Amino acid sequence: MTNRRTFLKSSLAAAVVAGTAHSQETGSVPETKAPMPRKGRIRQSVSRWCYKNIPLDQLAQASAQMGLKGVDLLEVDEWEVPRRYGLICTMGYAGGGTIPDALNRTENHDAIEAAFRKNIPLAAKAGVPNVITFSGNRKGMADDEGARNCVIGLNRLKKIAEDNGVNICMELLNSKHDHHDYMCDHTAWGVRVVSEVNSPRVKLLYDIYHMQIMEGDLIATIRENIQWLGHFHTGGVPGRHELDNTQEVQWDGVMRGIAALNFSGYVAHEFVPTRDPLTSLREAVDLCDV
Repeated sequence: MTNRRTFLKSSLAAAVVAGTAHSQETGSVPETKAPMPRKGRIRQSVSRWCYKNIPLDQLAQASAQMGLKGVDLLEVDEWEVPRRYGLICTMGYAGGGTIPDALNRTENHDAIEAAFRKNIPLAAKAGVPNVITFSGNRKGMADDEGARNCVIGLNRLKKIAEDNGVNICMELLNSKHDHHDYMCDHTAWGVRVVSEVNSPRVKLLYDIYHMQIMEGDLIATIRENIQWLGHFHTGGVPGRHELDNTQEVQWDGVMRGIAALNFSGYVAHEFVPTRDPLTSLREAVDLCDV
């Protein structure tokens, strides 16, 4: 199963590297064509890790031309790159723990708080609207205890987010295939946590791929819980590949459901291409431009 730790090799890599190397040598920013006009009801982004073999500058340039708004899941030292092309980092890594080790254990809270105190003000300065965090794995812990611990941790963090106007988003992931034992694996559990924290800056990252695997009923669940959802990810089910007719989610329908709620955040594509990567990305952007 493909995940963030494994990446598909791109046939475009050599040509892309050459073009980006020239711009780095000359110190110039590559010229970006006018973006493709989009309807704007869904503000789309792209997850960096799915395109690791394409240099970030090239990915940002191509994304701008497709009419995307940003690049997702960048490290602090990468946040400025999309801005060269009129984009932003739509979701940043800021020291919010790791998928297996994060907020459900109180011994992790000091380190996460220290990282967020340092990095969330940097996110605000760079125009990064969201930073990511995780529940962590169960490792034998009861879900009730983990929920209480996550609430304690997020209550320590929420004022940092509120003071800087940046959202902290805890990600919903599937524990069935990709992230065995992950605790925040159902919408109801995640909503329980963030609703108890009750901050306008503490939300869930609703990963549509993961939640289709765990519970389905996507549009109704999104509609019922939209006040607690700060960000979305896509990915074809099964396999986390292209958003096409080989898999089971009707993406234009889901996007219409999100658009009808006047959601003002971002939907980031987080699928691993099996074909030409930028062609696959453009097709997904076209499909979700409802």
